[in-house]
Amino acid sequence: MNTITQITRRRQAIIEYSMKKGVTAAARRYNVGRATIYRWLKRYDGTLDSLKDRSHRPHSHPNQHTEEEIELIKRMRKKNKHTGLVVFWVKLRQKGYTRSIPSLWRMLRKLELQPVKPPNPKYIPKPYEKMQYPGQRVQIDVKYVPEACKDNEYFYATHTFYSFDDFKKQLAVHSRKYNNFPMRPLNWKSPSDYIKAFLKSGQVF
Repeated sequence: MNTITQITRRRQAIIEYSMKKGVTAAARRYNVGRATIYRWLKRYDGTLDSLKDRSHRPHSHPNQHTEEEIELIKRMRKKNKHTGLVVFWVKLRQKGYTRSIPSLWRMLRKLELQPVKPPNPKYIPKPYEKMQYPGQRVQIDVKYVPEACKDNEYFYATHTFYSFDDFKKQLAVHSRKYNNFPMRPLNWKSPSDYIKAFLKSGQVF
């Protein structure tokens, strides 16, 4: 037995009890208002369907959308499927629409005419041009190097590499030289000296 049937059977029992003992006794026994029992008695025709809840929707509304406005919305939406709410409202206003934006949104939701988001364009990566023969022009990506990286610029400008292993060896030598070079702002102590002193005794200059 579903919930609706249980509710209607309870109301039927209340009505039958009120017919035998009176409305006031039924209201006290079942803890229901007398006005509610009178309303059920007025509707009751001997069937359970007469005791079901009825719609509370009003039969008419003075401010509801007219048929002309609904047709205008449908017609404009066919031409502007991807247009957002505000822009679509502005276009309707140019056609004589006088409702507010929230009212338009409720009607679009009711008619299931919300804006359709266009699909994102598929990303197609652009392939790099491969060099066909030595000396051919190829595409080179250029990146701006800030002032803090000028040491790297000096390293690449003053060294020549013949292989990746050669590059790694020269870079290691350059880094060792650069880190062990004493610098005036650090009281003539290199970064390596600072690290060794900190690890050995926890000393911070």
